[in-house]
Amino acid sequence: MPLAVVALDGDDTLWHSETHFADAHDTFARVLAPYAGDGFDIVAHQYATERRNLELFGYGIKGFTLSMIETAIEVTTGRITAAEIRELLDLGKAMLAHPVELLPGVAETVEALAGRYRLVLVTKGDLFHQEQKVARSGLADRFERIEIVSEKDEATYRRIVSTMGVDPEQFLMVGNTVRSDVLPVLAIGGRAVQVPYSVTWDHEVVDHQATFPVLERLSDLPAWLDTNGGRWTTQSASG
Repeated sequence: MPLAVVALDGDDTLWHSETHFADAHDTFARVLAPYAGDGFDIVAHQYATERRNLELFGYGIKGFTLSMIETAIEVTTGRITAAEIRELLDLGKAMLAHPVELLPGVAETVEALAGRYRLVLVTKGDLFHQEQKVARSGLADRFERIEIVSEKDEATYRRIVSTMGVDPEQFLMVGNTVRSDVLPVLAIGGRAVQVPYSVTWDHEVVDHQATFPVLERLSDLPAWLDTNGGRWTTQSASG
């Protein structure tokens, strides 16, 4: 069936996100360094706390900040000062207020795709913050639908495909992570293209045997679709 809907991920596909978390980890490690022994991986401990809290806090900076504070209390056995906790809170607030920075060529690519396909933005995380990022991006009016979801799994994609009124094979998801943007879409019979980002959150790293197209940058997508969209293959590709 001909491709009808192109769905685009938000964080690290349309705009920068994970690099802000990486910078925050550097600050977090600096604040806690006086309390940690040699060889203690503060960031790994925070990752573990964050994964443990996903079921309660969900994805996003607010849960990340709470997990930093919880980790800080655990690592310091309660010795962390109020001033240091304030520094971590200010760090989280600064991340929430950070301007949206589109990746190179994104605005032009979204414009080109909007003239050819029905576009839907599928992004996960804190509802309020994701709404703010979509608004700040300047791209909202190019999308037929904006889906801010708590998880990107098979059930979520089935619902989106159904509400778009298309068959799964007419639906293409484009994003940076295999775990969230590729595997669940392939599992329901849809199509997926990965556009990797320079940094990948540990939670999104997954072992798999799937093959799928891989593009170096989002701006390669329109031309790639011109060449490959009509004869979709399951073989991994680059460029």
